[in-house]
Formats: sequence, C-alpha cells, structure tokens
Amino acid sequence: MQQTHLLVCALQTVPDAALLSEEIALEYPPKPIQQRIVGLGLLLAAIQPEGQYERYELRRLYTLGSEQGEEREILAEFWRLIDRHRPRVVTWNGRRFALPVLKQRSLLHGLAALNWHRTDPRFGYDYRYNPGWHCDLADLLTDYGASPPLSLHEAATAIGLPGQPEGDGNEPDGERAVLNIYLLYLRWACFSTRIGARDHNASVANLLEQLESVRETQPRLGNFLDVWQASRQPCPLYVPEPEPEPGPQPLESHLRSEDVLP
Repeated sequence: MQQTHLLVCALQTVPDAALLSEEIALEYPPKPIQQRIVGLGLLLAAIQPEGQYERYELRRLYTLGSEQGEEREILAEFWRLIDRHRPRVVTWNGRRFALPVLKQRSLLHGLAALNWHRTDPRFGYDYRYNPGWHCDLADLLTDYGASPPLSLHEAATAIGLPGQPEGDGNEPDGERAVLNIYLLYLRWACFSTRIGARDHNASVANLLEQLESVRETQPRLGNFLDVWQASRQPCPLYVPEPEPEPGPQPLESHLRSEDVLP
C-alpha cells in the first residue's frame, strides 16, 4: 500500500503521580505506562509521488497540549489520525519511548487503535525493520543498536539544524522537536534513495516557505528558521543536485573535416 501522508510526532510527558510517588520518580526512570502525556507535537505532510521517488508538502504543524484529565483527548486524536490517513509515522527513539507510552497509556483510557493493527500483521507499524510504516530514525541511524546511541540534538546539530538542547523530543516545544525530526527524515530519505536530491530540496523549500509565512505570528518558528539558515555546516538546507547528463550535440556544433584539414 502506498501511503499518502507522513506523520511526525514527539511526546512530552511527566511522571504520573497516581501511579508512583515523586521520590520514586526521581530515583528511578518511570516506565512508559507511568508517564502521563502532557503534550504531543505533530507534523503532517502529504506524500507526492515523483516517478520512483517521493516529495513532501507540509500540511499541518501543531502541538496538542494537555491539562490534567485531557490526556485521553490527545491519545484519541493520535489514533484518529492513524485511522484517517494510515500515514508513515516518523519518530526519534519512538520504539523505546513514544510508541510504548502511546500504547500503554491508551490502555488506561480504554481506547482502540483500529488501523494501527489492521496493516500487514508481519510488516506493518509494529515491524521493526520496515521504515515504510514506522520509521524510528534513532533506531535506523544506529543500525538498530549496533552503534552507540545518538541523541536528537546531536544528530540535528551535526547536519546544521537548530537541534533539541533540552531533551530528545520530551520537552515543551513539540513543534521544534518534530521540525528537527522531519528534516532529519528528509536527509535520511535522500541518503537511502527513497527521495532524490531534487525532491529533498523541493521539500525543504516548501517547509521554508511555510515557516516564513508564520514568522510574525509564531516567533519560535521564526527563531528556528533563523538559527537553521545561519548554520555553517556544509549543507544545512539543500543537498547538491546531480549535474544533468550531457545530451547529443546539434550537427552544426561539429566541425567538418574540410574545415580543419589542410
């Protein structure tokens, strides 16, 4: 099945005081089911087929916030997006953090995830080695744990992005987190030839245009854009595009033998 949308997500959580005391939470990292969701950053992009490649167009960038008692609505909206679009989900460290939290906290609220479990049971969302449904970039870029762990901030700043200085997507500015993840995904998709260089650059240009259009009303996104564009890394925005193949020259461009021979 060819997906039509890309969904990038990043969670913000706090220890659930109803399940463990503050002292225990400080001494031992809470397990997924013990973490209450207080924010979910989301980026939805349309996937445009480009021959054998893909191109992406931003459709929506937003954060679902939560006060005490609103966690159920955040979870329900996430599963509604999955049911409506059957998107390719992109996360950073999603298999170890975001998805276990989303699944286990959904048990608390009696929610169902229809299409998450109706994809191919072998190669669907829960299959680790198929980035076509769930692409966990932290898992992919470390060769599924074979190389040392890499933080979102480390990976993002290495290629010239503003990064995530306060954590790995688990912090209040969910939009900043998903922007870093989305742009890392574009670079990985280009490297893995899911998209071509021109498709990568067109997708970046689309995002730049969208961020520029909301600079005045959303200063945080304007700041993200400024820091990104000021980077001195080799290619923080666009990747080099291949030179066109030389075609046949017109006949008049060839010299005749009688023009050069005595």
